Amino acid sequence: MNIMRSIKKALIKRAIKRTLTRRVLRPLPIIGTGAVVALALGTIRRKGGLRGTADVALDLIPIVGITKTVIEAFRGDFIPDKKNTARLR
Repeated sequence: MNIMRSIKKALIKRAIKRTLTRRVLRPLPIIGTGAVVALALGTIRRKGGLRGTADVALDLIPIVGITKTVIEAFRGDFIPDKKNTARLR
């Protein structure tokens, strides 16, 4: 009887963890997209019209954006800034 009770507790805990994990992970792509959109204008100004738009477009694609961000953390920007950025500030 005691073994059945512990098995039921373990199954309930596992179901609760699974439900909470889904609830936390579900809105993450929406939050990431919101951050990219909020920072898009600055990126377009810094990199130029075509380059900035391409950079923002790549960041908006969920898997591509995450991969690009991780690689850029180690290697630097794929799409470089404009040469004359002193005027923008």
